[in-house]
Amino acid sequence: MRNGQRHIFAVLAASSGNLIEWFDFYIYSFCTIYFAPAFFPTGNSTSQFLKAAGIFAAGFLMRPLGAWFFGRLADRQGCRIAMMASVLMMCGGSMLIAVLPTYAQIGQAAPVLLLLARLLQGFSIGGEYGASTTYLTEVGAKGRRGFLASFQYVTLCGGQLLALLAVLVMQHMLSEVQLKAWGWRIPFIIGGFGALVVLWLRYALNETSSQEARACQKAGTLRALLQHKRAVFTAFGFTACGALTFYTFSIYMQKYLINTAGMPAKTVSILMLNTVLVCLLLNPLLGALSDKIGRRAMMIIYSLLTMLCTVPIMQILKTVSSPYIAFGLVMILLTILTFYTAISGLLKAELFPIEVRALGVGLPYAVANTVFGGTAEYVALWTKSIGLESSFYWYVTAIALMSLCLSLTLPDLRQAGYLKDE
Repeated sequence: MRNGQRHIFAVLAASSGNLIEWFDFYIYSFCTIYFAPAFFPTGNSTSQFLKAAGIFAAGFLMRPLGAWFFGRLADRQGCRIAMMASVLMMCGGSMLIAVLPTYAQIGQAAPVLLLLARLLQGFSIGGEYGASTTYLTEVGAKGRRGFLASFQYVTLCGGQLLALLAVLVMQHMLSEVQLKAWGWRIPFIIGGFGALVVLWLRYALNETSSQEARACQKAGTLRALLQHKRAVFTAFGFTACGALTFYTFSIYMQKYLINTAGMPAKTVSILMLNTVLVCLLLNPLLGALSDKIGRRAMMIIYSLLTMLCTVPIMQILKTVSSPYIAFGLVMILLTILTFYTAISGLLKAELFPIEVRALGVGLPYAVANTVFGGTAEYVALWTKSIGLESSFYWYVTAIALMSLCLSLTLPDLRQAGYLKDE
């Protein structure tokens, strides 16, 4: 295999695991409207969604532990080993959900087992981000890192796109009764087998870090990470806003359009499928733009526009009946979000030296995702249930203001970041 081909293979193999893991992760959210009654049979649709969203949020509690475990593993043993282990664990969690008995079959044990499967998936996702992000940034050439690192979110969007496509196909091939009875299990099975293919691809990867770096005594340790407190806080702050807006504008948006705007589920699935497809194409373009204007400028644009646009667009969306207008408004929010997602991994990788890079990227990301991303859907549904839905939009706006303040103090990482000379 030639160097160019090997380079392309490395990017695809590293990012394909991200695709499968997020396909499995998104399937849970997108299929909630079908399996929630099977595990939570009492209450109205909002209360059922709320309970399922609680388990979705609980999966995030395992992310910091997964980020610490796999981050340390990646820094000390190499990203390849960590990426293989994380995708194998996601496979196990997905397969477990696929075969779970329902509440009608085993009672309260059903939601408990669902929770255990989600905790396993959360542990896996916590490790995937730090390891795959580090690998993609280190394998990239100087001056093109923004473009190459953007493929992490390209595959994330790809996982979301495939999850939406799977749900859309099932909605057209199966009846509502079939979807609620057993159809929702099919995508989890597909994701499990897909993870095994990725495991085989990752086995052929080469490590990007040197044996000397991995053997360093402080590699992957919390003590060494805490020597970079400002970088940790910066990574946490940016992820807090990025995770909150990501789960609001993409994951929760499906339920918002169904449950608040009153749009048909099939219409919303098509709408979200198209918005995600556009975002998939936008990520590498904006990643390449970051190589020209810098990560600081990208974050200022993202934070400022999020702060200005969230409240008015979400308020308008709740009254929209036209799917075309809804598509345009959601697309505005997701385009703003892409200014962050295109550079998210690289931005954090540039903040940390190689001996703690995977841990530094993964742990603040996991903690912030747990606090702000994992709870986004639950908080949004809770504010709706008590009649204060608009307060959630202002919450997103306030976090965007914090991100803007951080962005204004960020140096140009193309010259000041740890990856500049590597």
